[in-house]
Amino acid sequence: MLLRFLLCCLLLFTPALAAADHSASPRLPEAVARALSAANIPASAVALLVQGAASSRPSLSINADLPLNPGSVMKLLTTYAALDLLGPAYTWKTEAWIDGVLSNGVLEGNLTLKGGGDPKLSFEQFWLLLRNLRARGLREIRGDLVLDRSLFNSAESAPFDDRPLRPYNVTPDALLLNFKTLRLQFLPTPGQDSIAVFAEPRPAGLAIANLIRPSQDGCGDWQAGLATELSDDRLTLSGSYPVACGEKSLSLGVLSHPLFVLGVFRQLWQELGGSFPGRLRDGTAPADARLVSSIASPSLAEVVRDINKFSNNVMARQLFLTLGAEAVHGAASPADAERAVRAWLARKQLNFPELVLENGSGLSRRERLSAGSLARLLALAWASPLMPEFVASLPLAAVDGTMKKRLRQNGAAGQAHIKTGSLDGVKTIAGYVQDREGKWQIVVFLINHANAAAAQEAQDALLQWVYQRGG
Repeated sequence: MLLRFLLCCLLLFTPALAAADHSASPRLPEAVARALSAANIPASAVALLVQGAASSRPSLSINADLPLNPGSVMKLLTTYAALDLLGPAYTWKTEAWIDGVLSNGVLEGNLTLKGGGDPKLSFEQFWLLLRNLRARGLREIRGDLVLDRSLFNSAESAPFDDRPLRPYNVTPDALLLNFKTLRLQFLPTPGQDSIAVFAEPRPAGLAIANLIRPSQDGCGDWQAGLATELSDDRLTLSGSYPVACGEKSLSLGVLSHPLFVLGVFRQLWQELGGSFPGRLRDGTAPADARLVSSIASPSLAEVVRDINKFSNNVMARQLFLTLGAEAVHGAASPADAERAVRAWLARKQLNFPELVLENGSGLSRRERLSAGSLARLLALAWASPLMPEFVASLPLAAVDGTMKKRLRQNGAAGQAHIKTGSLDGVKTIAGYVQDREGKWQIVVFLINHANAAAAQEAQDALLQWVYQRGG
């Protein structure tokens, strides 16, 4: 009798034990596991979490508390904190001040350009600011061009990698103009032994030496055949360019921030019929200076969209420092920005003990965050009145941004708002998927491994799995 009783008990409890064991050791979806195995990426290098957007418990969680480098997925923290702290209608201003006497179009004094940290002060917007000065009668400046860049205490740092002219290596600045980049346009002419190159803007004082030769190769990776070198105020372009490519463009970050502003100012001021024989210096406008013109940035909601859709690093860093400047009501450093973000997290009762912040963009080898913390952030944003602005800022699978070319022949196409991240050894995604039943799911998938670049198939497989299976 005792033996029969024990056998019955064992049969009754076996399903419960099996269920408990399955819950304690969750498995990767088969397609995801297969893709990771093909890429030679072990499970120990992976962290992921899937959870209903309105749920408080994950349906799939693996290594969710593991601190990993999130890459550009870190922008989710910076941008949502900014939307909540500053509001989606927040704008930045760039101002022009004069001191001295303005008479008959001649300023016997200085023109000060005061930077407000605008992440999107474009070449065209700068032209409008200067055109407004000309419309107010200013023609000749006989003093100095003074740049007030004091809002950010952030010196230009060393490049992130060995490609210093790439736009992602541009550092933040209170007077960031046109992302400090040139757009080079390559125009091949059949039968010619040279490639025409046009630059916009074309900063005065920057010499461009075009040594590029045409090639008859297929287009393919056309940038691989080009070489660029900046030495002081001379940019040398060399190598080959395939004629088969037709017209292409390439953006490069050149010069220091002050020299870039000076060069573009001289270019546009001359084109507008103005005269400026003076010199450049950093400084601030004196107390008796007069504000003569200003220009506002696009709204924060639009800026956040650019940051997340296209993973713009310098814009994210500008926004990060803006959070610090608003918190201290003055000049801000990255440390001020970090304190502002951590204080906001505390007020939102989000405890991210593993969080390491450096610049808020994810272009860092130091920054760390876990899949679980990212999921809690995404859940908070989903329940917020700011949810529409935030979700709309994320790339839409197979439609735009960094997800434009992914999941095109897939049921999840157009159903997933996903922020991506990519560094050497880092491949990450995080965002929201609407499953085929119409329910929204939070998805986070972080990979830190030498073979991470080969992990896209695994991440896309997870997005498809969530779309098909939901929670």
